This record gives sequence, structure tokens and C-alpha cells, in this order.
Amino acid sequence: MLRIHFTSHDLQNIRVARQPDPLWELICSVCRLETGQGPLDFGHWRRAAHDRLAQDAVAGRALRPLRTLIPAAGYIPDFLTPPVTGGGLSAGLDQLQRTPRTRLVRELTRLAESRPVPNWTTSLGRPGSDALKSLAGALGIYFRALLEPYWPHIRTAVGNDVDLRSRALLDGGTGALLDGLRPLARWRPPVLEVDYPTERDLYLEGRGLLLVPSFFCWRRPTALADPGLDPVLVYPVRKAPLAVAHGTDDGLERLLGRTRAAVLTEVASRTARTTSEIALALGIALPSVSYQIGVLRDGGLVTSHREGKYVLHMATPLGLRLLGAGSLSGAR
Repeated sequence: MLRIHFTSHDLQNIRVARQPDPLWELICSVCRLETGQGPLDFGHWRRAAHDRLAQDAVAGRALRPLRTLIPAAGYIPDFLTPPVTGGGLSAGLDQLQRTPRTRLVRELTRLAESRPVPNWTTSLGRPGSDALKSLAGALGIYFRALLEPYWPHIRTAVGNDVDLRSRALLDGGTGALLDGLRPLARWRPPVLEVDYPTERDLYLEGRGLLLVPSFFCWRRPTALADPGLDPVLVYPVRKAPLAVAHGTDDGLERLLGRTRAAVLTEVASRTARTTSEIALALGIALPSVSYQIGVLRDGGLVTSHREGKYVLHMATPLGLRLLGAGSLSGAR
């Protein structure tokens, strides 16, 4: 368990990243690639990634140093995930290349204590060496080959979670925001108890906390290993493995009726929608939307679950197929 200790100042300085962070997604995706974890969430992407790596020698070579530095479990050097700025991949890689040599040595030494590392890692950050630049290049190649084609889908899933956290914050303040992280974490003021593979205590000491929603993070949150760095908590978001084809055709309207087809399409357009959001988007009375959601749920096309004070609706795989959803590889 990870216990994050807040002060009153920390509670005033909780932030949520508005969009997925490329390097955190990249690091987490390498972990998912190396295992069979999350077959429903990541199985299609993993198969497509392996096919791409088999056909793309450049991407295959880029993955080799990443496998060295990013084990599927255990310690991962913090310099691979510099501070989240929202500036995109290029900004993150620029920050990574400016990592001080002393920090690189410290973190790579810690990595070597847990697993063998090749000799090339000792040249990272050495004056006159381009090893760190080459590593940044490998990260960029991997991202463009295996993540960039799916970035709109990843961004949508993270955006849906940010909407959910924003509703909690607006309605109930920071306490509701932290309490809404269940079951991944439990808010016991002034401590956030996080599901974590090791026993740790993190004292924020006025620095605040950045919450980073992530598509490729799986099952439990993760955090930087060094307690002296700016505190972040990366946590998994709800995700749909398929990209929804927007809109519907006359056949779907004849099958379901115009209103019910519109409600299903609106539900499927985002990972999760509240009844009020659907009613507002479609300009339909709230009781009518509730009725249509009930019919769709009874028909196995929609599922509903409670998140705090909200009931969120999602399209089921059957509902997505009925809408003519394409595979994730079709998302561009």
C-alpha cells in the first residue's frame, strides 16, 4: 500500500492532468506489451503491435533499449517520465535529454541492483556521448509506430475520466475528488491509501499532488519512486477497446426507432455518459432518456454503473457492433 500524506496546503494544490501524457503512456504500454495483462483492454493493441514490430525493423530496434530500462514489474527509472507539462511528446523528450548526469547514475545504479543492465547504460549522460539522444530517438520511434495511430482513442478515454473528476470536484470539492478514486484508493483524511505493490509512505509537505489519468496504466495506480520529485499519481481510466463509428444509418433507426438509436449513439460516443448529459446533448426530456436507457439496458446494448453520486452509462460490445464499430486499429 502507498500512503500519501496531505497537509491543508496540499489539499488546495491537487491538480488533474487534462490529457494523456505521452511518456507515461509509453512506459505503461511497454509493460503491457511484455505481458499478457488485460487481454480485453489491450489484447487487440498488443497483437497489432507485435505484427508491426515483426514488419518494421526500425521499430523493433527501438524497442530493445526500452525493454532494458522498463521491466514489466519492479523499479523503473524516474527520468523516463519527466514532469507532466501538457507540452506533448517533443517537450517530454527534450526534458528527458536534459536529465543531470548525477541523477542518471543514481537511478541506473538502482535499476542495476534489481536486474542486469548492459554496458551501454553507463554512457547515458556522459559528456560527449549521444546515448541519451539515441534513447530519446528510440522513444520517439516507438511512440509513432505503436501509440500515435491510437492517440485519438487514448485521448478520448482520458478526457472522459477528466470530465468525471471535474464533476466530482465541482459538486463536492477535493474530498469528493479523492474519494472518487475508489476502488483504486481510499481517502481517509488526511491520508490517501493507494493500492500499491509495496509498502510506502509519501509525504507531500505542501507540494500538492498531480493526478495523471492513463489509458495503459492497468489495475492499480503508480507513482514516481523518488519521494523528492514533484509528486504524481498515475491511475488507470475506464476504457473501451473499440473505437465507435459515429452516427447511425436508416437501418438502425428502423430497428430501434429514431430516439432510441440517437440515445445509443450518444452513449457510445464517449466512454461513459450520465443521463443528464445525454438529455442535454440530444435535447430530449430527462424522463424520456431514462426510459430509453432502460430499454437499451434490458436489450443488452447499454450497461450502467454508479460512480459516487453519478450513474454512468456505457455501450456494451453488442451495442458497439450494432452501431457498426470498427476495430481499434481503425482509430486515427
